[in-house]
Amino acid sequence: MEWENLTSISAFVLLGLSKQPEQQEVLFGLFLFMYLVTVGGNLLIILAIIADAHLHTPMYFFLANLSLADACFVSTTVPKMLANIWIQNQAISYAGCLSQLYFFMLFVMLEAFLLAVMAYDRYVAICYPLHYIMVMSPGLCVFLVSASWIMNALHSLLHTLLMNNLSFCAERKIPHFFCDINPLLSLSCTDPFINELVIFTVGGLAGLVCVLCLIISYAHIFSTILKIPSIQGKQKAFSTCSSHLSVVSLFFGTSFCVYFSPPSTRSAQKGTVASVMYTVVTPVLNPFIYSLRNRDIKSSLRKLIWVSKIPSP
Repeated sequence: MEWENLTSISAFVLLGLSKQPEQQEVLFGLFLFMYLVTVGGNLLIILAIIADAHLHTPMYFFLANLSLADACFVSTTVPKMLANIWIQNQAISYAGCLSQLYFFMLFVMLEAFLLAVMAYDRYVAICYPLHYIMVMSPGLCVFLVSASWIMNALHSLLHTLLMNNLSFCAERKIPHFFCDINPLLSLSCTDPFINELVIFTVGGLAGLVCVLCLIISYAHIFSTILKIPSIQGKQKAFSTCSSHLSVVSLFFGTSFCVYFSPPSTRSAQKGTVASVMYTVVTPVLNPFIYSLRNRDIKSSLRKLIWVSKIPSP
């Protein structure tokens, strides 16, 4: 098989979501709209949390970091896809592809870690409300978020360096709209055993820790809620974690469809569609989920928008 060393490759070709020319304008408009809504919505949530002193609590500190991760997450893939459609050039440089892979893996795993941390926060708030302020101290909150950023930065760097050691075939077409790890491994002419081993060990362990944290936290949360005698009390307790549970279900449900579906049912087209769900649709829905189902966020957003409309003297 004809092949060339990775260091001599100048660019890959991203095939995108569709090869039909008449669909490009529709895709451009749709994804541009979703990108602007995602970035704008998440930045509004961050500004609302910063501006409202009542929201300076652990739950909203984590939510602000999740909103930042969402805005960065979608900015890793969508702008390049929009640029390719606009200039009608599907190429992405070798360095650009590896950079995109690094930041994509950083923010996708960061989101998973932050969702797990937020589940632990809800567990403490519902199961041990009297000890919540003492347990979720500012120091612990900063440590959990900082550790999530640092561990995932190193984790992404590991996968990127391992990808850099592979050699690729002359066929450089990636059947995707961004440089994801699985499509890149499928183009390798060298044995990607080490890469796959690290994915299933290090990546699998990180994912398992997040999932176990979510399952254990919500098992205790639901157990505590069921013990509350009044219906109003149960509804109030569940309302504090319903937004988070919706985001968790959407994010992990779609991501599992991409990376853990049986090989017999896996295809490039299905994988691309599922990737759109958790890389674009999930970040665009998160601001709506938290703003529509959270009274504090809705109130702060109204104040923020109202203040911005008041003319300065």
